[in-house]
Amino acid sequence: MKTGLIVLTAMLVLGSGQPGFAQSSQPASSRPGFGGPDAVPNLIKSDRQRSGALFETGFLEPYWDWKDRIRERHGFAYGAEYNAAFLTSSDRLPGADREAAGGIFRSFGSWELFGRDTDHPGALLFLFENTHDYTDTLPLPSSFLLESAGDVGVSNLPYNDEGWRLNTLYWSQKFRGGKYEVVAGFLDVSDYVDVYPLVSPWTDFFNLSFSIGAGTLDIPNDGALGLAGGAWLSDSVYAIAGLVDLNANATRPWKGFETFFRDNEYFSHFEIGWTGASQEAYFLDNVHLTLWHTDDRAGLESGYGAVLSFNQSIGDQWLVFVRAGYANDGGSLLGKSVSIGGGYTPGGLETLGSGSQLGFGASWGKPNRALFGSGLDDQFTIETYYRLQVTRELAITPSIQLLIDPALNPDRSTNWVFGLRARLAL
Repeated sequence: MKTGLIVLTAMLVLGSGQPGFAQSSQPASSRPGFGGPDAVPNLIKSDRQRSGALFETGFLEPYWDWKDRIRERHGFAYGAEYNAAFLTSSDRLPGADREAAGGIFRSFGSWELFGRDTDHPGALLFLFENTHDYTDTLPLPSSFLLESAGDVGVSNLPYNDEGWRLNTLYWSQKFRGGKYEVVAGFLDVSDYVDVYPLVSPWTDFFNLSFSIGAGTLDIPNDGALGLAGGAWLSDSVYAIAGLVDLNANATRPWKGFETFFRDNEYFSHFEIGWTGASQEAYFLDNVHLTLWHTDDRAGLESGYGAVLSFNQSIGDQWLVFVRAGYANDGGSLLGKSVSIGGGYTPGGLETLGSGSQLGFGASWGKPNRALFGSGLDDQFTIETYYRLQVTRELAITPSIQLLIDPALNPDRSTNWVFGLRARLAL
């Protein structure tokens, strides 16, 4: 399986959409494109929702109304958020710290600059962030499971100490009222690769085994120069494909122009999926197959893999999921994994990401021998979290993880990890 083969196949599929595509009566500029809950347009939309918070303060309503007027008049929408995370465990590896904490400030926006009232709108999207830890000790929240708990996994993936970094800066161009979409620039592949309703590390599960790739995806860094495209092949079937730089450095994004064209080391992906929900929320009631490939790069051989994902809503408040991943070499943490679970949203599934929510899941994983060698035991993870929407702007999320037979800590059969996350969105 080679990068060129994946991309060629993907382009053929993306160009085979049927002319019978049903046009939406919604204005083209306001229709969401391909992208999961954390893609900038969906993130802005989610933060604007009134989500049945525990306390309805209301004193910031003039601010939200002003933002809505700016968006309606000028096509410019923006948001900002501050996230904080704390982790501790019942056991630790020798010499490791028992706790980790960090924070992230993020600023993001979307500016519709072309064809706003047509069927082919174009927009500039951006997201900048500052990541920092709260102490001078290690590990960081993102490496806590590996370096302290002895688990082949990641908890709170984005929390590191890199300082200012570029997450995304790209152009999104839609065609035929949103039937086709092309994005090009500095991308975060987790926005549109293998997305499902509970994929977000900001609002959903802490553990990566319940997030993008189910732990078996060789994820490129944020701010990766590249391009991707999506197409509706029918009212319910879609395809997404793309290619990005494997050597991206989010703290020095301009280097991407050099590494993309000189090193020619890419992460490529192709996804085919079906949804029983609306196209505006295509990742709900969804089944999809994601294929990916990584080229050779410093210290790692090429690899490839697949993720099969299924989720289904039950009534207006419940959903369940089953996800399985496979990786052959590459740099993914797990070589094989299966995760199952669900979620309960008291305010209804339309408030996913913006209202209170219970999440629960269990996973099995086999460490990737390309990274960790052979002979490590299989490991199991159980996680439960509850996101409490305190006000429209503030959410608090406690989490409990039970690590069973952590592969890098063979002296322990179980390890409890307790987490607390806060998100303030404006």
